[in-house]
Amino acid sequence: MTINETQDEIIEEFEGLTDWMDRYAYIIDLGNTLPDFPENEKTPQNLIEGCQSRVWITAKRQDDGKIHFEADSDALIVKGIVALLMRVLDDRTPDEILEADLYFIDKIGLKEHLSPTRSNGLVAMVKQIHNYARAFKMLES
Repeated sequence: MTINETQDEIIEEFEGLTDWMDRYAYIIDLGNTLPDFPENEKTPQNLIEGCQSRVWITAKRQDDGKIHFEADSDALIVKGIVALLMRVLDDRTPDEILEADLYFIDKIGLKEHLSPTRSNGLVAMVKQIHNYARAFKMLES
């Protein structure tokens, strides 16, 4: 499934949830689907700067050139947001990640329903994912 197909699937799932309390509950449920994050990876170097809550993201280049991310957060809603980003961007090539237009964030109304600090945290998470993609892309050339 392409990045855009995944985003469209997420948008469709959220269209069925008209009340924002239901959407928040769904986002929290998504956070619970993240694989367990190794405690030894919860280090300052994996911590995302700019997030109100603590968010850790690691990235490993796989043999096929795709990047596998692992992530976690100590806040339920943020963990769900991280899960959404992972669903869209995990196991993609650096080019796919860097060229992706993450339109699902606006389409599901997430941006307008986040506090300014959570919104800044979301931007910081995407920025870090892009930084990983750029770093792995440079290793390829």
